[in-house]
Amino acid sequence: MATIPSLPSRDDVLRMARSTTDITGQLLDTAGNITRIAINTFDPRDGSGQEVLRVLRQTTAELAEASASPQAQEAFYRIVDTLTRLGTSGAPLAVHPVSQPAQALLTALGDSLLPVLDAVEPAVEEFATALGDLVEAMSPLLPATAGLAAGILLALTPLIRSAAEVLRDSSPELRRIADALTAALAPLMPLQVALAERAAGAGAGVVRASLQPLADLTEAAAATAKAAGPVLVAGEELLVAGLEHLQPLLLAGASRAGRVARTAAVRVSAAVSPAAEPGVVVSVAAV
Repeated sequence: MATIPSLPSRDDVLRMARSTTDITGQLLDTAGNITRIAINTFDPRDGSGQEVLRVLRQTTAELAEASASPQAQEAFYRIVDTLTRLGTSGAPLAVHPVSQPAQALLTALGDSLLPVLDAVEPAVEEFATALGDLVEAMSPLLPATAGLAAGILLALTPLIRSAAEVLRDSSPELRRIADALTAALAPLMPLQVALAERAAGAGAGVVRASLQPLADLTEAAAATAKAAGPVLVAGEELLVAGLEHLQPLLLAGASRAGRVARTAAVRVSAAVSPAAEPGVVVSVAAV
């Protein structure tokens, strides 16, 4: 089984960054060399440039002569005819009655989503900024997370290979299972469609009947929340003030518990340590 790769150290990261910079410089130098070669090749002051232009003119003339042949003209005609038929057969789809619901759906979605997008744009920008700050703050954990993910993948690889081998060897049985499921479910599909239509009709009726009471309930809840707003704000202020008063007590209790734990740990270590001299008692007084 493969071992989990070790996480890169700071020196390794710096070494990879320097290697990347060197490779980028080499690529830029190569691009410059290629540019200079192209300029020197097509330079009219040298004989090579004229030779290249002569070859290009000859090649262009041969291509023009080849395209003027009856075979090439027939091939071009067939290509244009095929494209024309595709356009002619595909154009009615845009005005076909089947496409009208899709066009209406797209129009409704566009008209409905634009105000929503305008409303949530500040919140989305704020969330993106906060998410960026969170990712930047968690950057020290990213190498550990990558190592853990690599270890999990390496641990799962043998299981996936074993499962693939088992399924490959059991192909006839899987085909029998698929055929049995298909034969069992095929007669039930029309019944499921009929039940889905009845459920959709009943659900639409329930929703239509419950919208009015739900609207009344929402308005009443909104009025109640608006009336109880000062009470909720006062309760929140009392809760925050209580937490602020409890914070010093909690910190003092945690500090005292930590000192007691350290004292007990020192006493236990001194009692069980084989290197401790007999008759020596180690004690730590709480500060």
